[in-house]
Formats: sequence, structure tokens, C-alpha cells
Amino acid sequence: MKQRLGIAVALVHNPALIILDEPTNGLDPQGIADIRNLILKLSRERGKTILVSSHLLSEIEIIANRMLIIHKGKKIVEGSVNSLLDPSKTIIKLETGDNHTAFQVLTKSIWCNSLKMNENKIQLEMDKKEIPSLVRYLNERNTEIYLIQPLNSLEDYFLNLTKSENHVKPFTN
Repeated sequence: MKQRLGIAVALVHNPALIILDEPTNGLDPQGIADIRNLILKLSRERGKTILVSSHLLSEIEIIANRMLIIHKGKKIVEGSVNSLLDPSKTIIKLETGDNHTAFQVLTKSIWCNSLKMNENKIQLEMDKKEIPSLVRYLNERNTEIYLIQPLNSLEDYFLNLTKSENHVKPFTN
């Protein structure tokens, strides 16, 4: 109720800019959905600019059209959510019956430039639309596929950006 009351008080004077710090903190799932819908309604129907500071990245991904990521007091990226989470640059996690052999097979493929092996796990960067071609390619080479998982959420993006000390560089995994 405190979160809702705080937002109501902020709206009394009909401001053009509303700043919310962790607006869903401590709320139950229904309360989170209510606040999310309120933020979207204020933005879309009433033309309000809303600045939200939050650690709940899945919520930010749903409500934001632009974002700024700050790590250790420094801006590391800023832009539209759609461009930063570009589906043409999706990181794919791949698990097979034999990851080392699959990695060797993929070094001779069109995906060789985006191929990485980390701790016996294969990762590729590709457009989501290429996944069926990747599956066909591996199947034609008798590779058992156990998992193909796109990692293209705001949380994945944030964690990959902040695990190094490099700032304002393009996203790579």
C-alpha cells in the first residue's frame, strides 16, 4: 500500500516526469502487475515520462522502451531496449552429446566467426531465424542436440556487460 500511496501522491500535481525508485519492491505478484500496468498506462495514455530505477530486470524489460545501465557508478550502455536486445544478435547456448566434436564441426560452418567454447559449453551469436538452419546442419552431421537455448533477455545482457571492467563497448558474450 505504501508503494501505491507514494505513486498517488506523486501524481497529484500532474507532473510531466515521474521518478520511481524500486516501485514494485515488497509487492506480491498481483501488486507487481498492477504497478506495471499503471506505469504503462501513465506513459502510453497520459504521455508521462517515467524514470524507473530497479533491480528487477525482467520488469524493466516489459515496461521500458529506453534504458541506461550503470555499473560501479559508470554508464556502460544506453539506448532503446529493442536495439540493445536485438534478436539478430541473439546468443545461443548449445549442448550436444559431444560438445568438443560439435565445436569442431561448427568451426567449418557459416557460424565459425561467432563460435565460442566456455567451460565445455558452446555459444554462438546469430539471428534467431538461423536456429532451424543450425539444427539441420548439426543433424546432417550426426550430432545429437540436447539443448538450444537463446539467451537474449535483459538479465543475460546485463550480466554479460557487467562481468568485465570494460565500459561502453559492444555487447559480446
